[in-house]
Amino acid sequence: MTTLHAVFHQHPSAQRLDVRRLGVHDLKVALSKGVEDFLAMPTHVLFAIAIYPIAGIVIATLTFEESLVPLLFPLASGFALVGPFAAIGLYEMSRRREQGLEATWSSAYEPLRARSAGSIFAVGFLLMTIFLAWLVAAMGLYWALYDGTTHPSVPAFVEEVLTTGRGWILILLGNLVGFAFSLAALSVSVVSIPLLVDRDVDALAAIETSIAVVRRNPGPMLLWGFIVAGLLLVGMLPLFIGLAVVLPVLGHATWHLYRRAVAP
Repeated sequence: MTTLHAVFHQHPSAQRLDVRRLGVHDLKVALSKGVEDFLAMPTHVLFAIAIYPIAGIVIATLTFEESLVPLLFPLASGFALVGPFAAIGLYEMSRRREQGLEATWSSAYEPLRARSAGSIFAVGFLLMTIFLAWLVAAMGLYWALYDGTTHPSVPAFVEEVLTTGRGWILILLGNLVGFAFSLAALSVSVVSIPLLVDRDVDALAAIETSIAVVRRNPGPMLLWGFIVAGLLLVGMLPLFIGLAVVLPVLGHATWHLYRRAVAP
């Protein structure tokens, strides 16, 4: 309890960080710079994020083996909720490239050994909590509509969902619930972890700054969320292999979005 209080308690000398007004142009610039970083550091980046496509395949395999087919979509989409924490190495590599420093995979996780490591893990724990809550809510919704009925395969489940009234209710309510959890995760993490990688602030100040960015830029941030979701969906389609490109690009782009959103 003392440790959690320490990482979330704001330093007495800490000042509220100023956030900027963003527009669609800023999102385009962030994505463009994310692509530039990826192309400049492809070998290191692919090494750093090789775990993500593998994790996606493992998630799918476990779902099939455990006959928890209805959780496949929440697992695949909810996995993105913890993406900002998993992209720590990408933020650090973009930061190093921006400053003209050597960016290698061995230096990518320096932030986890820095003073802000506790705060980074605190935000990561919060994101994981949101992810688990999303899984519980998704399964609860399915049980409420299907009374525990199981499906032998993904095609059978998809057919049931797309051709029945309760299936469409599941789609509608599931997407609404998922949107709520995604919005919460976006608000908490859109700039908080890049900020912790970049500056010596505590978890509470980082989260407050992230929420302030979303509150000041609701339209652009909502659009950013849809861009992230759309690109992740594209990356997942070819057996998650596309995530090996989509995830690093989004990670680097998020760093540059942070740099445009938070005043130095």
